Amino acid sequence: MSVVRDLRVLLRFRDFRRLLSVRLLSQGADGVYQIALAAYVVFSPEKQTSAAAIASAMAVLLLPYSLVGPFAGVLLDRWRRREVFLYGNLLRALLASVTAVLMLSHVPDWLFYVSALCVTAVNRFVLSGLSAALPRVVDEERLVIANSLSPTAGTLAATAGGGLAFVVRLVVADSDAVVVLLGAGLYLCGALAALRVPPELLGPDRGLIKPHLGTALAGTARDLVAGIRHLAAPSRRSAARALGAMSLMRFCYGALLVMVLMLCRYALASDPDDGLALLGVALGLSGAGFFVAAVITPWTAGKLGPERWIAVCAATAAVLEPTLGLPFDTAPILIAAFVLGLITQGAKIATDTIVQSSVDDGFRGRIFSVYDVLFNIAFVGAAAVAALILPPDGRSVTLVIGVAVLYAAVALAMTKERRMAAER
Repeated sequence: MSVVRDLRVLLRFRDFRRLLSVRLLSQGADGVYQIALAAYVVFSPEKQTSAAAIASAMAVLLLPYSLVGPFAGVLLDRWRRREVFLYGNLLRALLASVTAVLMLSHVPDWLFYVSALCVTAVNRFVLSGLSAALPRVVDEERLVIANSLSPTAGTLAATAGGGLAFVVRLVVADSDAVVVLLGAGLYLCGALAALRVPPELLGPDRGLIKPHLGTALAGTARDLVAGIRHLAAPSRRSAARALGAMSLMRFCYGALLVMVLMLCRYALASDPDDGLALLGVALGLSGAGFFVAAVITPWTAGKLGPERWIAVCAATAAVLEPTLGLPFDTAPILIAAFVLGLITQGAKIATDTIVQSSVDDGFRGRIFSVYDVLFNIAFVGAAAVAALILPPDGRSVTLVIGVAVLYAAVALAMTKERRMAAER
């Protein structure tokens, strides 16, 4: 397989191996920590979980990416990236240990969420630094391959970390604090792995003249505004509409995820441990849907066009989501998890293609920063709306029908966009 061959070539670079080990340990720890947080908020027997608590947890996990992400690069251009990995992972190990202590203590929920928020905020700097450092450890000829394989390996590590958290939680120790301490241990291993990298290797170059921090931050904000104006131009209407469609589909996915969490906790399982196991199956099937989407979307989007493929995905969801969701039964919900994973990721890949082909090269980075913000805010907003709608057991006909209507609206909008594009 070409992927295996490409990875073997990259692994011949010693410094790439070292940087990859930092990524795998860091993102593996992220997966452990996030599952532990979700299990504590949703599936602890002593807690009466509400949709509002789930929405708070999602905000803690995702809002730092939206608020810190666009400005992370400004700070990373001033700090040695090796130190970002070292001290960032040490700080997260310490904060994760604090989270474990808070789980075992009778403290207000807001204090627990502040601790978790700090852990996920640091994560944005580590991930951005890993991407920025990659050109320092491979040659230019193999940079594209490295940019493709390295983040994919990190995602797989996060998934494996989540799976490990499920196993430890269900088999080894019925304690979310123990799982969090496992994540803290992996963060510490990530910090130790960073010590194997020479301090100056990963940059940034000390000789480059940089503006003052305040000027750089203000410039980043201006660049984001300029990116939005660029996107709003009539010639880039297809990209703007695709981003809007993807944000709505992300909103739908987020609302349904909260519903599935509540169903697993209260309606579809006899006790919290069974509910957690069922959630693990649902997330695994959704991840399988993501994988299938990555395999079939290049062909289907190439045949239909990316706009029509997004419309097909949304229309399919509009039909299947209420069909599978309204029975509120285990088997249909698990099938829906796979289908919605496939549909959501398929639409995202098509949206990425539209944005990359429609936006000028000088604005692409800024547009994808805007994309990232929209993507995560839509998810958190969906959780907040679901918290207002869902009953305690998660069975909500209103939510299921409302989401189906949104999917249908996206399908109609993207069909219209396709027709208008054909006429231009």
